[in-house]
Amino acid sequence: MRAGLVQLTSSDEPTENLAAATATIRRAAADGARLVLTPEVTNCVSASRRRQNEVLRAEAEDPVLDGLRDLAAELGIHLLIGSLALKTEGARFANRSLLVAPDGAIAARYDKIHMFDVDLGGGEAYRESDGFRPGARAVTAALPGGPVLGLSICYDLRFAALYRTLAQAGAQVLTVPSAFTRPTGRAHWEPLLRARAIETGCYVLAPAQTGDHPARAGRSRSTWGHSMAVSPWGEVLLDMGDAPGAAVVDLDLDTVAEARRRIPSLAHDRPFRPPVSDD
Repeated sequence: MRAGLVQLTSSDEPTENLAAATATIRRAAADGARLVLTPEVTNCVSASRRRQNEVLRAEAEDPVLDGLRDLAAELGIHLLIGSLALKTEGARFANRSLLVAPDGAIAARYDKIHMFDVDLGGGEAYRESDGFRPGARAVTAALPGGPVLGLSICYDLRFAALYRTLAQAGAQVLTVPSAFTRPTGRAHWEPLLRARAIETGCYVLAPAQTGDHPARAGRSRSTWGHSMAVSPWGEVLLDMGDAPGAAVVDLDLDTVAEARRRIPSLAHDRPFRPPVSDD
């Protein structure tokens, strides 16, 4: 299967972002991709809760989702919308990844489990849980005639147990749509992606936001880019650098089976007791 990664510099205006995503998805499909993946918060990159409340919509009313569902049906592709920021019935938003089938139907949904609540220093701090509610369920999705996907989003990447659970549940391709910060991306993005691939014997597909994101309200954000595809043996197959665009990579599921045959660690779990303090 040929997969396409879409790298975007989304703003805090969903209409603009739909247009940019549509054009780039078309390029990936024109290059033969039957599965196309977009980054985290494809519809709106914003640090302003006020702006988010103004422009975000519930899933059933979201124009970006409607437009991308129509596009997937037009192109006849599976489209993983890396995530959309969506209103919910509560006070907080959902950070939701959606897999759209070639007929435009929603085939799977995953709400980001791990919230990015960090202080990077130098005045750069994030409190995702203030605005977003965490999900509570891991999700896999089988593509007819294709691989089983294990869904995740951005900060999830630091929690290896999630990916082991997905792989042991049948996932062959792990999806990691992201909007990594520049400091953490420079230091940790590639090694973490390669580690998750090596640990699970899965392909890892990680479409990312990149660059300086225009903001009509609040402070603007900057993200690392470098959308990547990693093989089940941990080899970097694709690194898109820091420019927006689309790129494709061919997936051979035989390499998943081969990596797991060579290192069958997914079958080698053993129970153990936690450490006990000497005090």
